[in-house]
Amino acid sequence: MKEITNLLKAGFPAIAISTTEEGRAELAVAAAVKAAGRTLYVWSVTEGLARVLEAGGVTEFGDTQDPMAMLGHTSALPDKVAILLRDVHPFIGRDASPMLIRKFRDVMMAGKQRSQTLILMGHDVPLPPEWVKEAAVVEWRLPTREELQEVIGAVAMSGKVKVAEIEWDTVLDAAAGLTTTEAENAAALSVVETRGISPDVIRREKAATVRKNGILEIVESSTTLQDIGGLELLKGSLHEKRNLFTKAAREYGLPTPRGTLVVGQPGTGKSLTATATARTFNLPLLRLEAGRLFGSLVGQSEANWRTAFATAKAVAPCILWIDEVDGLFAGAGGASTDGGTTQRVLKAILQDMQMAGDGIFFMLTANDIDRLPDPLIDRLEVWAVDLPSRSEREAIWKIQIEKRSRKSKAFDLARLAEATDGFSGRQIERVWLDAMTRAFNDRREPSMADCEAVAARTVPTSKLMGTEIEARRQRLNGRAMPASAPEGAADPKTAGRRLTV
Repeated sequence: MKEITNLLKAGFPAIAISTTEEGRAELAVAAAVKAAGRTLYVWSVTEGLARVLEAGGVTEFGDTQDPMAMLGHTSALPDKVAILLRDVHPFIGRDASPMLIRKFRDVMMAGKQRSQTLILMGHDVPLPPEWVKEAAVVEWRLPTREELQEVIGAVAMSGKVKVAEIEWDTVLDAAAGLTTTEAENAAALSVVETRGISPDVIRREKAATVRKNGILEIVESSTTLQDIGGLELLKGSLHEKRNLFTKAAREYGLPTPRGTLVVGQPGTGKSLTATATARTFNLPLLRLEAGRLFGSLVGQSEANWRTAFATAKAVAPCILWIDEVDGLFAGAGGASTDGGTTQRVLKAILQDMQMAGDGIFFMLTANDIDRLPDPLIDRLEVWAVDLPSRSEREAIWKIQIEKRSRKSKAFDLARLAEATDGFSGRQIERVWLDAMTRAFNDRREPSMADCEAVAARTVPTSKLMGTEIEARRQRLNGRAMPASAPEGAADPKTAGRRLTV
């Protein structure tokens, strides 16, 4: 890895590499150390310090399992060496011994004079504040498509699968975002289950793997824009962007489209729109719940964002859906309230959106715009969603009835829309399900009477949250494009369009 080689040649006393791909990372470090003309030593708490021999094997040094003992032994090592420290992060974290931190600094200062570099490697290497100016941080990237193809190809050959018959474009799309180990495991499972390399199996395993980190999840949904009642202006805008992530669009000279912020009343289809966008764009949808970013340890929140963004970048082109993004900045008062963590996370998000967001469509959903910082809003198309109009309620009723395999023509949709004035789309769905429940208990089909009876006993969202809804409308006025056309004045170019999804 050229970056590590250059840092070694430049005489950096410490290099931090955060990665779970220990095997691949160590191979890269060994190559970089050799290219820099240095000798490689490796340390772990279980085996102590050892020199890695070029001919293979190691020469071990006794009684160096303790980090203090290992650091004390560095003075006996020759000049021009690199010492790879495996899983050192527990010793230099939040509760690190002040004496150990001081000893590390002493070794770093001595290392500058002797061309000795400590390479700290682990799943997440936190740099103590005392080291920030001394150590270099290397961002370990996920494997390229070529590297993934090499790993999966090796598994295929070992399983006697004909490599020439593999649909590589589809397989590599499915594997994008996995580590080499994860890709190898997914490919091996595919060979066992299907006697071949199946994109579906790899995609399934990737979804499970992404879910394990607790930050991102891959959302699989069959929802289309046609499954959403109303919001015709927003749906039309998304439909127009559906081909902008294709090779043809890039060759035409079109950039990745601006992301979208959908903000407004609860239960009005914001999340549903995000899931439908994935189907419309024919791209994988990665969901990030904003609250999951924050961790209790110093630097953990920023590291969580780096992990999430690196995964999205590897999977790209994709949609990165940040759900309830207003909760991310709730109570963000700067350094005085949370040590500046929120501001640092915001800065990292904005930088990545601006400088490295190519191939990623940012889809943000929120209830309140006032909690969102202006620099974030400025980078997005902002759409305001409100409670559905009469015609939109008719459309929602039609969709909900037919979604449950009933004929909407058997119901007076205009009367149902009138009966559910002030209801959100989510409430209308709930009313229909409750009406079906009544009918099911009586062993019959649901009727207009069931729907109207349930609607009559339900308090509409417009009354439940009347004050909040009106205040939210005032805050959004002039700051966002309306997602719905005015009642009776829908633009035929958008509202009447047949969406092909």
